[in-house]
Amino acid sequence: MTSNGCLRVGQQAPDFTATAVVDQEFKEITLSQYRGKYVVLFFYPLDFTFVCPTEITAFSDQYAAFSSKNTEVLGVSVDSEFSHLAWIQTPRNEGGIGDIAYPLVSDLKKEIASAYNVLDDAGVALRGLFIIDPEGVVMHATINNLPVGRNVEETLRVLQAFQYVQANPDEVCPANWTPGEKTMKPDPEGSKEFFAAIG
Repeated sequence: MTSNGCLRVGQQAPDFTATAVVDQEFKEITLSQYRGKYVVLFFYPLDFTFVCPTEITAFSDQYAAFSSKNTEVLGVSVDSEFSHLAWIQTPRNEGGIGDIAYPLVSDLKKEIASAYNVLDDAGVALRGLFIIDPEGVVMHATINNLPVGRNVEETLRVLQAFQYVQANPDEVCPANWTPGEKTMKPDPEGSKEFFAAIG
């Protein structure tokens, strides 16, 4: 698996086969096994670091919200599956992450991070996050540099927005949209109606 350096939204997400820790067991998984579901695929630099566990546990704590929306969460770093397992088996109050609700994927050869163009010069993954639709198409991508963690609630909001517009293809979601709020029709008349309604 190699990267052409230009993965963009609207393109097929690069498939991969890798070992993951799932319920404290090693399992081989593929991205394509989740076809028919949305996938939140996020990369983080390294196990046993500082910002990373806050993100991993935040996604785990919100896993039921993602799962209820036909969505799987996958975390990926360049660590081995053995490191992932040791981190999971270490309690949160001792620097670990404890049991988590979704797979942690090992990318020891750095092939997945390379394919998604998130590998930095030091050989660890930047904080890349990709929302992939049930057809395997990348709908959303963000990349944070190492010091700043991501917002799980925002990821959930963006996921719901894409799910809404895919279910309602004649509508689009304006800035800061959350479920239940007004959308707009993507044409001049629809735009006027939207602004008149919120004016």
